[in-house]
Amino acid sequence: MSLHTEAFLDHACLIVHGPDKPGIVAAVSALIARNDGNIVSLDQYSDDPVGGEFFQRVVFHRTDLAAAMPDIEADLADTLGPFGLSWELTDQSVPKRMAILASTSDHCLLDLLWRHRRGELPVTIPMVVSNHTNTVDDVRTFGVPFFHVPSQGPDKSAAEAEILKLLDGNVDFVVLARYMQILSEDFIEKVGVPVINIHHSFLPAFIGAGPYKKAKERGVKLIGATSHYVTADLDEGPIIEQDVVRVTHADSAADLQRRGADVERAVLSRAVAWHAQDRVIRHGNHTIIF
Repeated sequence: MSLHTEAFLDHACLIVHGPDKPGIVAAVSALIARNDGNIVSLDQYSDDPVGGEFFQRVVFHRTDLAAAMPDIEADLADTLGPFGLSWELTDQSVPKRMAILASTSDHCLLDLLWRHRRGELPVTIPMVVSNHTNTVDDVRTFGVPFFHVPSQGPDKSAAEAEILKLLDGNVDFVVLARYMQILSEDFIEKVGVPVINIHHSFLPAFIGAGPYKKAKERGVKLIGATSHYVTADLDEGPIIEQDVVRVTHADSAADLQRRGADVERAVLSRAVAWHAQDRVIRHGNHTIIF
């Protein structure tokens, strides 16, 4: 049994989302109590108590959770249905399966692998897929399977089809750790799981290629990074996390890139951890983070 599994044994996470109405919190709390659960943490948010949207994340402990899950789920459907709420219940002892896509830049890739080995990320990593081979030896030292899928020329369909074949049924979400290929709308539709990207810019500024060169030319005093969910609209998906670092006129473009890489690692690791812990609720084109 892994340390993560042992620490979260018999812990469930309930995500509730829908139109705000009186009585939701009481109904959820009563449901957990009558199913012999004990609430460990509870976070909630309403964007407007009159006609707004309600969001809630509850973690609770229930002895023999796995056996009780079907009954709890049936109770949730009966209880929350009349409120018009959607919900998701997950067993926190089961880590999510995370695939990583990468290219030649290795700082985000190796940081995720290192944090995973230290037990900081509650995930398993069934594979790393890259369109280059420069990181293969490093990846394999972490005991993670490495797959090389070349992607050259304007037509990426064959490469995307091969990646989809590798991912199919084997992952719960995908992380683009500086994977420098634009994914097609067809790929995003077919992959069937959330895809998280790290963008080397504090979006929406300096998007596209060469952001640090553009930032230097503009004389910026802050540089940053953005982690977001991938959608068909390039670099415009719901933002999960952002951060910045101060710079000065004396920093070269190379200095900005080096310092930016540190921010990228931190931002991506936080976004991955929050997603893996079911702390992120997507609502339209933004997110609620608990």
